[in-house]
Amino acid sequence: MARIIIADNPLNEISIAQELLPPSLDAVIARHGSPEFNDALTDAVCLVGFGDGTMDDAFYKSAPNLKLVQLLSAGYDRCDIEAARRAGVPICNNGGANSTAVAEHAILLMLAVSRRLVWQHANVSAGRWRGNNVDDVKLYELKGKTVGIVGLGTIGKKTAKLAKAFGVDVQYYDVARLTEGQADELGVRFALLEELLRTSDIVSLHVPLSKATKHMISTEQLKLMKPSAYLINTCRGPVVDEPALIEALTNGTIAAAGLDVFDQEPPPPNNPLFSLPNVVLTAHLAGPTYDTQFSRFRNAFDNCQRVIRGDKPLWVIPELAD
Repeated sequence: MARIIIADNPLNEISIAQELLPPSLDAVIARHGSPEFNDALTDAVCLVGFGDGTMDDAFYKSAPNLKLVQLLSAGYDRCDIEAARRAGVPICNNGGANSTAVAEHAILLMLAVSRRLVWQHANVSAGRWRGNNVDDVKLYELKGKTVGIVGLGTIGKKTAKLAKAFGVDVQYYDVARLTEGQADELGVRFALLEELLRTSDIVSLHVPLSKATKHMISTEQLKLMKPSAYLINTCRGPVVDEPALIEALTNGTIAAAGLDVFDQEPPPPNNPLFSLPNVVLTAHLAGPTYDTQFSRFRNAFDNCQRVIRGDKPLWVIPELAD
């Protein structure tokens, strides 16, 4: 029986992990860095959990039998990729397990911003019905709008499919281009990033966080967007230059934003975004729905079994794919 570690975390439904755990895997469930966790590292073949900044060279030296770091998340920006490379241990993401959840959440934010859902709720619950000035009520449909998707990976593709159901036109930017046939099948068209920003009514971000994507949306990019445009971010907070976004939302450079992620998480209580009327904010909960618990752990355990029997793992992050 092969020893694996499941790093306990408040976002994990451990009862589901225990329900799905194959009999061939002996799982130690422990918080990262706890004595139980550190003791189990000596014999562990696989680690299942989220990226942790403490997983450096010393960490891998303390886990001489480790053959796989299996993430339960799509993002891997907290992982020390070079330390994993030096140790010869592949890092794999969750294989799109949360892609439906995040795509749905992106659409949720588009709708919430377009219909000013938070503003409406606050008015009704405060007894103001339609606000203090009915002339100020401007609500919009998605139909007929142009949605620009930055990053057309698994989540970006599912977001495009869902958005198409609302009658929008979808354009995308990604360093990995679709073929014309693939684009036709999905119903999207490629646009240069600057072109996408200039011509989209809604810009939805779906890229991993890396040196290349950090602050890829900053002052100059926001100035390219329409004054009526919305920015939706469900990927990683630092992809957007947050102070530049706050300025753009304050001075009318763009109309509104829907954000599930922040530069600092949790954000400090004095974050200026909290006082802006043209934002909808959620707590980095686009991915971890109850439903994704099953798909995340199912994918994780499948990959563990693959590695243990000597097969190549699935979903190795691009930086370590070779």
